[in-house]
Amino acid sequence: MTAIVVRGTRKVSVRGVSRIGLVILSLLLGLALWQLCATAYGPLLFASPEETALAAAELASNGTLQQAALVSLSRIGIGWALGLVVGAPVGILMGRIKILRLMLDPFIEFFRFIPPIAFVTLAIVWFGIGETSKVVLIFYTGVFIVTLNTIAGVASIPDSRLRAAESLGATRWQVLTRIVLPSTVPHLVTGARLSLANCFLTIVSAEIVSADTGLGALLWQARNFGQISSIFVGIVALGILGFLCDRVIRLLSTALLSRFGLRF
Repeated sequence: MTAIVVRGTRKVSVRGVSRIGLVILSLLLGLALWQLCATAYGPLLFASPEETALAAAELASNGTLQQAALVSLSRIGIGWALGLVVGAPVGILMGRIKILRLMLDPFIEFFRFIPPIAFVTLAIVWFGIGETSKVVLIFYTGVFIVTLNTIAGVASIPDSRLRAAESLGATRWQVLTRIVLPSTVPHLVTGARLSLANCFLTIVSAEIVSADTGLGALLWQARNFGQISSIFVGIVALGILGFLCDRVIRLLSTALLSRFGLRF
């Protein structure tokens, strides 16, 4: 019994070490490729990892990078959360009520193909150059993705399960809370993750036009002054923030919603 436990522990530790090793190897290969591209194109077109790190340290030393990241993250978080709060119930209602789905589906299918950048000017005119216009654009980006994924989750529930629950005397509320919602959770979480990615795409266009702070504004200012290394800092910062936010969602989903079949 003891020998089996020891071997199992060793096996787990070896797997952990090999996984970490693969991640480190992948990062090193990525940095090597980045350096090769920088060498091939030159500093005027492509900043090297070292130049990017130096620019990041300079921006961080005076607080510019931290402030830009926090401001952008705040805007993304508010817009994304609003999209989740609105998109999830609308998707459940559309999935359960056919008449509502037939009425709203044409509008969703129409607007979800119009990029948020097309509404930037209108958002500024309607909501001003403050935070509201940016949050509205981010909300617009994410709400349709959450809605469509939630509808898909509701539609994936077998009719036999719903009929069986109703035949056993379950009320509509019980069917909703005990069958529909648990079955929709995996699709909802997937929609939330996809929505978050799109919100990160929108923040740049929203901040470029009407913001003095944020990573989008940082990118635009660096572009105006020809600071290639600062542009790379903004790009890397967006990627790191998005990666971390997605990992937080995955960890929380696994910890809190694993009973609904979520596995990452």
